[in-house]
Amino acid sequence: MTDAKIDAKTIADRYIALWNERDAGKRKQLLSETWLADATYTDPLAAVRGADEINALIGGVQQRFPDFTFALIGKVDGFGDNVRFSWGLGPKGADAPVKGTDFARIENGKIRSITGFLDQVPQAA
Repeated sequence: MTDAKIDAKTIADRYIALWNERDAGKRKQLLSETWLADATYTDPLAAVRGADEINALIGGVQQRFPDFTFALIGKVDGFGDNVRFSWGLGPKGADAPVKGTDFARIENGKIRSITGFLDQVPQAA
């Protein structure tokens, strides 16, 4: 265990803010502030490592869903160096057609890795 106590909600909020940031330069800055340099992101559709690859992945998702934003769903949970939270991706103010749950590993207050699960994906997505 690397962190005696982590603020799971803050980590989840910063993660969602990163995915909603449209400016690639600002995203890169957020990545350097909240993720370790060699952090990894893995879900059923992608496996990337480091700020440049994570930044490019986020940019690609934003291109594919230009009118959608991410929002937290439900309670953020954390213990030790682990954080779990669910999110929705969709138009603001509407039920999100894409939903998932992510698990973060935290090291020294920054994200070491994210393992994501897609809980709901429309057929056309």
